Amino acid sequence: MLELNGVETFYGTIQALFGMSLRCERGQVTTLLGRNGMGKTTTVGSIIGTLQSRSGEIRFNGEVISGRPAYEVAQLGIGLVPEGRQIFPNLSVRENLVATAANYSNGDDPWTLDKVLDFFPMLRERLNNQGALLSGGEQQMLAIGRALMLNPRLLILDEATEGLAPMVRQEIWRRLEQLKRSGLTILLIDKNINEFTHIADQHFIVEKGRVVWHGNSDALSGNAELKARYLGI
Repeated sequence: MLELNGVETFYGTIQALFGMSLRCERGQVTTLLGRNGMGKTTTVGSIIGTLQSRSGEIRFNGEVISGRPAYEVAQLGIGLVPEGRQIFPNLSVRENLVATAANYSNGDDPWTLDKVLDFFPMLRERLNNQGALLSGGEQQMLAIGRALMLNPRLLILDEATEGLAPMVRQEIWRRLEQLKRSGLTILLIDKNINEFTHIADQHFIVEKGRVVWHGNSDALSGNAELKARYLGI
């Protein structure tokens, strides 16, 4: 569904990605792993169009999306749950959700306000609360729900459970597992490796703006040296 080949991205004169290449297969959960500052969020920005790569190619569903503006990429069916959640703090839960509502994937059973509230019942109880008044876990559920209201074909989560309490993290993982079972393709960035290997199909480890390892969960879980070298585990 998503393919990056030789992508190079800069911040001004500073190069951040050096030939980044990865694939997300349809219906799978793919992770992008690495220490802070290694290029994960830059890769996400390059995919969604908030950063423009200087060379290489990014394809989504076989269509080249390199160089296209972010709004066009979203309309093709890529939804983002950004690092830091970035919900609208002065809008209510309802307003945050309906602000992005669209059925870009033209699905027969699209995500609607009621469907998102059924998926995250806690949000129904906070429907008229401003985003700034929600807990960190509720804000993350809102950020995921907002992305789902785009009815994406690919859902990208940048630091999916960062800063959340263990019980809330487990709830997020359960919901992502449900989304995978529904057939949604997911690209995931997170540090809590042991909590998501059971739902992830393949992993890409990044160091200094390039992929240094690729494999499945069994290969990652059984390689302590690899995790210590590149992930600090």
